[in-house]
Amino acid sequence: MLVFMSEKTTALITGANKGIGYEIAAGLGARGWSVGVGARDEQRRKDAVAKLRAAGVDAFGVPLDVTDDGSVAAAVQLIEERAGRLDVLVNNAGVAGGWPEEPTTIDLETVRRLLETNVLGVIRVTNAMLPLLLRSAHPRIVNQSSHVGSLTLQTTPGVDLGGISGAYAPTKTYLNAVTIQYAKELSGTKILINNACPGYVATDLNGFSGTQTPEQGAAIAIRLATLPDDGPTGQLFDDSGVVPW
Repeated sequence: MLVFMSEKTTALITGANKGIGYEIAAGLGARGWSVGVGARDEQRRKDAVAKLRAAGVDAFGVPLDVTDDGSVAAAVQLIEERAGRLDVLVNNAGVAGGWPEEPTTIDLETVRRLLETNVLGVIRVTNAMLPLLLRSAHPRIVNQSSHVGSLTLQTTPGVDLGGISGAYAPTKTYLNAVTIQYAKELSGTKILINNACPGYVATDLNGFSGTQTPEQGAAIAIRLATLPDDGPTGQLFDDSGVVPW
C-alpha cells in the first residue's frame, strides 16, 4: 500500500491544549510546521486548534489520552492518514500530585496515577509512534522532564527544589532513566531523544505559582525538537544547557 508522505514537517505535542504544550505547538507552528494538538478534552482541543489557526499555524486536533491504548492507536492512524510519517514527538502531557508530599503518608493511588501519565504514557505513545518516526529523515523525540527529577540536584546541599515530593519528582527521575535507555536502543537510527526542563513555569500544574511564562518554558523543548542531525541525544537540558542526571 502506498502511503502519502506530507512535504511539511509534522509534529505531535501531547497535552497541547494549554500551557507549555500549547506554546510548543505555537512555536513549532510558527516555523511553518504542521502541528498536532494532542489532548483529551474535546472542547479545549478544538479551542486550541482554532486559536493556533487564527494565528496562521497549520494545526490539527488529535484526540489523545496517553493512558489509553485505544486512544493512542487511533492517534497513530490519524497521523498516518494525514501525513504518512511523524517528524517530531513532544511528550508533554503530565500530571502532578500534591506539593509538598511526604512518601510516608502518600496515597498509593496518587503514585499510580502519576506513573500512568508521566512515565507509562510516554512509553505508550513513543512506542506506538515509533514506526511513523522511523519514516522521517530527521526524527526527534522530546520528553518533558524537570529539575526535580535530577538526583544530583536533589542531593546537592543548598539547592531548593520546592520541598519533599513523594510522587511527582520520582516520576520525572524514572522518565530520565527511561530516556537514557531509549537513547541507547535508538543509537543506530536517526532519532535523537532528549528530555527538557522548562523551569518553574506558571501553569495550572502548580497553581500558576511559577515565575516564568509558558512561552518561556516552551523554548527548550522547541530547541530540542529542532536539533541538527549531529545534535545530542540521551540528555536532559534546560535553557542554560545540560542538567545533571
